[in-house]
Amino acid sequence: MERLVSGAAELGLSLNSHQLEQFATYYRELMAWNQRMNLTAITVFEEVQIKHFLDSLTVTLALKESMSRRDIRIMDVGTGSGIPGVPLKILFPDIRLVLLDATAKKATFLQHLRGELKLDNVDIVVGRAEEVAHQSEYRERFDIVLSRAVASLPTLVELTLPFCAIGGSFIAQKNAGIDPEIRQAAKAIGTLGGSLREVIGIDLAEFTGKRQLIVIDKIFPTPAQYPRRPGIPAKNPLGE
Repeated sequence: MERLVSGAAELGLSLNSHQLEQFATYYRELMAWNQRMNLTAITVFEEVQIKHFLDSLTVTLALKESMSRRDIRIMDVGTGSGIPGVPLKILFPDIRLVLLDATAKKATFLQHLRGELKLDNVDIVVGRAEEVAHQSEYRERFDIVLSRAVASLPTLVELTLPFCAIGGSFIAQKNAGIDPEIRQAAKAIGTLGGSLREVIGIDLAEFTGKRQLIVIDKIFPTPAQYPRRPGIPAKNPLGE
């Protein structure tokens, strides 16, 4: 796991032997299940270490103050094979994590993975974000909401900010060069109760390109009509 260890060190993170064993198990299970269902197009061990595991851990650059709390609640929207939520759970075992995905087969993999990694306080929810966000047990309940490679930012804001508690934050993982996308999302961010805090650039030797974390704070409640019904946030993003 040399590539993961060295990249984590650049982020100021140290992984112990148990965590490295968990990441190795994660890779093995991901590859085994990937033969039966489409979980990832990235299968080379070194590339998975960098493009899935290390990329997930870059979220810690926006989490430092939040992680002083042991009971922090995190939701990963559109988690797929568990990225970035599961790597963060391996790094911070005390967090309370909800993994949300619309595909039942992927949820089955995540349930299996949860058992193999012996992870506590991990809930797996199957459903569309547009519908789950209107359920009281999930609406405005999370300190941190994460999402990677799910949709354009104007759409993503509508799918995620309703899950954020007041005082919480949404963190989007994006490639560099999305300033136009950020500008397009300004109306959605304001309408849904958010405020753009910062854009954090990530430039690690392990990555071939630069990454960015878009950090949006939740400052007032999301109006009850949002998110709109399934498919509408993508077809007709707020602000367009």
